[in-house]
Amino acid sequence: MAALVANAVPEADLAAPPNETATFALAPRRAPPADRREMPDVETSSERYTLRFRGASGAYLLSVQEAGIIKLLDNGAVLPGRMVLDVGGGHMQLAGPLARRGAKVTVFGSDPACGRRWSRSALAGQVQFLAGSLLAMPMADQQFEVVVCIRLLSHMEDWRALVAELCRVARHSIVIDYPTLASLNALSLFAFPLKRAIETNTRTYRSFRDREVEEAFAQYGFLPVASYRQFVLPMAAHRLLGRVGLLRWVEAGLRAIGVTRRIGNPVLLRLDRVRT
Repeated sequence: MAALVANAVPEADLAAPPNETATFALAPRRAPPADRREMPDVETSSERYTLRFRGASGAYLLSVQEAGIIKLLDNGAVLPGRMVLDVGGGHMQLAGPLARRGAKVTVFGSDPACGRRWSRSALAGQVQFLAGSLLAMPMADQQFEVVVCIRLLSHMEDWRALVAELCRVARHSIVIDYPTLASLNALSLFAFPLKRAIETNTRTYRSFRDREVEEAFAQYGFLPVASYRQFVLPMAAHRLLGRVGLLRWVEAGLRAIGVTRRIGNPVLLRLDRVRT
């Protein structure tokens, strides 16, 4: 992609006081009737959900996620001046990091409620928020050069329809995350009750085979170009133990010897358009 030049957006402060002038931009075209099963980002955009990432262990989990996404985007080199769509990004975990690297970010949620954290942040004056159906987004074909979709795919009933929409609105690149069965996460079918006991507000989710995700995108002309596996130890273990220094040392060691590259989870995956 040709390089574009733009001034970086100042660092966002999610702890800033509410922005009284912030307004929601609603979908300009008629969307299908809302299906609550296809609105999982209402939960991930909530204040309750942020409790999953409180404290030092939560900050560590988010830092690994951010580092992986930026690395996949050529260490941020592709972002200055680019139009980036953050689908399901009302959790506001990525809008700030993307904007700080010069991207022109739009956060898209399934409901105006998904913009509550956005409206209370300093990003409200720099990042746009839109609401509408995740399966019929009010955007033109290939309107955004980069589309990011984190903490969403595994919670969608019709996840293949979401894949189709992501591919429709993305011009060059898509970055997603998903839990893979090719990891310790394969034990999640048996360990889910324990995970829920630890995290209290965890939800059921779908785990994927790497190939089925890649094939779903390939039919729309997107092929994988790079991936980044985040953790070997389950995220619930990080939250339970809270020993950030020790667990970070363990994870770093496992990454250094190649274990994370083989069985790490969740997977961050970048796919690029190879045909229209």
